[in-house]
Amino acid sequence: MKILAHIYEAHKKEFLCKIDSENTTVSATVKKSVSKDNQLVTGDKVLLEKNGNDYHIVGLVDRTNEIFRIIIRERKKRITAANVDLVIIATSVSKPPYKQGVIDRFTTRAFQWDVPAIVVFNKMDEFQNDFDIDFEMRRFENLGIECFEVSAKYPENPIGFGRGSFEDLKSKLLETQSIILGQSGVGKSKLITALSHKEINLRTYEIAKSGKGSHTTSWSEMIDCETFRIIDSPGIRSFSLDDILPEDLINFFPDLLPISQTCQFNDCQHESSTKGCAFYNGGTDPQTADIIESRLSSYKKIMEEISVTPAWQKKSK
Repeated sequence: MKILAHIYEAHKKEFLCKIDSENTTVSATVKKSVSKDNQLVTGDKVLLEKNGNDYHIVGLVDRTNEIFRIIIRERKKRITAANVDLVIIATSVSKPPYKQGVIDRFTTRAFQWDVPAIVVFNKMDEFQNDFDIDFEMRRFENLGIECFEVSAKYPENPIGFGRGSFEDLKSKLLETQSIILGQSGVGKSKLITALSHKEINLRTYEIAKSGKGSHTTSWSEMIDCETFRIIDSPGIRSFSLDDILPEDLINFFPDLLPISQTCQFNDCQHESSTKGCAFYNGGTDPQTADIIESRLSSYKKIMEEISVTPAWQKKSK
């Protein structure tokens, strides 16, 4: 008899699986017939068979989506997680400082994966008005991305620090299987610990002198948080998008795409000196002009970066 389960941790040869019907966790190995054609990852739904005291993964249920990037030097897709309902983009307002460009890279990936996203501003108890947080939230809300201002140190704060309390965040995550992304040091592990009501205690480290923080996990793992699950991915210091083709990038900026389609020329470079560019010739809404200008700047920076990677190195999707 085949048993339905979810992968909570995926290692090279061994997988930690939770059996749905029994609410129990078991260690399982994978049959070669399954691993030959599939890269099993955290979040996968799988079919198990029990042989004595051993469990074996004998089937993979079709995925709804994949969290991935293309590793150019290896010429292959590296999948981090699967079946994700929501991308939680965690950022810090202090130590490490907020970086607009980095968060724009995460939103770009979320749109590439076609998974809804939210942005969580953590460490609000340390916020010193170092940047215009209201403007940043306007940028994201213009994309349909909801924002939350919280502090993992004080999750019991009933009213939060502005937009959204911890209870609001938990309501948003209700019945979802989400993945939390963010640079090292932004407090991802502490956020998960707070959301799970101290049911778990992931390893935490002090922020390094560089302000970038330290890694707290080395592999993706899924954590149960009462009425939802969160996949915690390894912290990263940068988030390169160099596997995205330049001609595809605009598709992952849905706020810029419709404006770009009204440019006079299809190959418009969107510069102020470019003839017929809609971004500089009245094609933007005055009420969101400052947002579009900021987003266009991020788009250009990413475009400049990915354009230096030869097309032959990029793996087609």
